[in-house]
Amino acid sequence: MMIKRLNTNARLSSSVSYPLTGTMVHLAGICSDDEAADAGQQTIDVLAKIDELLTEAGAQREDIVSAWIWLSDMSYYDAMNAVWDAWVPSGHAPVRACVEAKLAYDFLKVEVQVQAITK
Repeated sequence: MMIKRLNTNARLSSSVSYPLTGTMVHLAGICSDDEAADAGQQTIDVLAKIDELLTEAGAQREDIVSAWIWLSDMSYYDAMNAVWDAWVPSGHAPVRACVEAKLAYDFLKVEVQVQAITK
């Protein structure tokens, strides 16, 4: 299956389109369990969990077509992006939104939800 990405840079694409074949994989919002971790480490934890869940579903990072990121404080934006940018495969950046929001627990700094399509 061909995933077409437009206006792609290292962080995101402005548009992602794909034929309606393959299997849609929807992940829940994923958070870190580490109450003492900073935003960068929580992002590392979250993306590792996403890797595991994608693998279980028969998908991989290159199959991600959209991502939603919630930060408890936008001051964490640069730390999260440093980890995100290193994690996203070159040429496969999904469409993405990142907003500030009150998360479920006070220690949470980052929550990420992704959608992927297996080939």
